[in-house]
Amino acid sequence: MIVGTLQVRLLLREARTLKDKRQVVQSIKERLRQSFNVSVAEIEAQDQPRQVTLGFAMVCNEAHAIKKTLGEIVNALKAHPIAEFVDHEMEV
Repeated sequence: MIVGTLQVRLLLREARTLKDKRQVVQSIKERLRQSFNVSVAEIEAQDQPRQVTLGFAMVCNEAHAIKKTLGEIVNALKAHPIAEFVDHEMEV
């Protein structure tokens, strides 16, 4: 069993309140959870309306499949129209 994790930092320039942030984060989490079959949670900066840190986890029997899927998640987040991609850390 091989476990892969991904930590992604995003910036929401348009978010003024935590409610604004929550709407965007919930949308991102649900879309990625359904599209890539990964576990996802907001892991840091939960009380700051403009900063988002998401953690992803995936278990598979091949490291290549994990790296590919987590890379696709990074690319999907880089193309998000509202959330600005800041950086990421991947570990397999």
